[in-house]
Amino acid sequence: MSRASDGKGAREAGAGQARSGLAGATPGAGAGPGRSGGRPAAAGTAGGGRGGGAAGTDGTAGARRIHAAFDTARAEGRVALIPYVVAGYPDAETSLAVALAAIDAGADLLEVGLPYSDPLADGATLQRASTAALRAGATLDASVALIGAIAAARPGIPLVPMAYANQVIGGGDGRTAARRLAAAGASGVIVADLTPDEGTPFEAAARDAGLAVVYLVAPTTAPARRAEVARRTGGFLYCVSLVGVTGARSSLPRTVGRYVADVKAASPVPVGVGFGVSRPEHVTVLRRAGADGVIVASALVDALGPDGRDVAGLGRLVRELRSATGG
Repeated sequence: MSRASDGKGAREAGAGQARSGLAGATPGAGAGPGRSGGRPAAAGTAGGGRGGGAAGTDGTAGARRIHAAFDTARAEGRVALIPYVVAGYPDAETSLAVALAAIDAGADLLEVGLPYSDPLADGATLQRASTAALRAGATLDASVALIGAIAAARPGIPLVPMAYANQVIGGGDGRTAARRLAAAGASGVIVADLTPDEGTPFEAAARDAGLAVVYLVAPTTAPARRAEVARRTGGFLYCVSLVGVTGARSSLPRTVGRYVADVKAASPVPVGVGFGVSRPEHVTVLRRAGADGVIVASALVDALGPDGRDVAGLGRLVRELRSATGG
């Protein structure tokens, strides 16, 4: 892992959240030249809410599948549970077993991380898993094939890959990647270092493919900016719970309840909260704060054990997390 392979690097990556545009915290930041091709968004493209508009992707078929999953959880009196798995970790075959185990243990949606050599939003656990996957031969082609295999085996669960701009956009508009992901069965995609300011070309490509583009907000995102990002996101709004990178925590920030309530008030789409969510009691806190969904990543990778093969252990944790979602 080329940037944040130890604790210091992880802290630096977290400190760079705003300048990287990970949560749209700074207008104009994020995927610049060499990431998204440096194409600026057209002026006045702030998009509508649910149902979509000239900009945004909330009117796509993928967004509708995502909304349906949140609607089902809400009708059952629950928050939606969104586990995260790393494509190709510890190897292609086992990662499919891990994904299916997470779904069968109670996932409402599934986030699939695409291994990348420079994951600025990820802490040590996900960096380690991504590095292991790459060393085991993970590629974008293999990750797309995994998404296809998951979709074929569990077609009722919306799949949302998480990637970085260089992986899916590179120097173009991302049209090829959007089509491939949608054809494989993805409902949406999270591009962690892409902001709405530079996201318009990729949104257009994603709309054509029927794919929702999920944007992020963080505690550092100003309220007006938060509302703008919420109008542009598709399917749901990813609410980063803390300032920093991913990683299991013993507790969530004391201010998370008020913060989630504020994000909810600004969002016309469901709000999923991630980063640091690790335990059933965290799920309870976020449910009481009004979150529509909870995203759990590093804790699940940790549950797989040091070799990434304890599929049963991951399934147990997902069931414990599901039990805290309500209903």
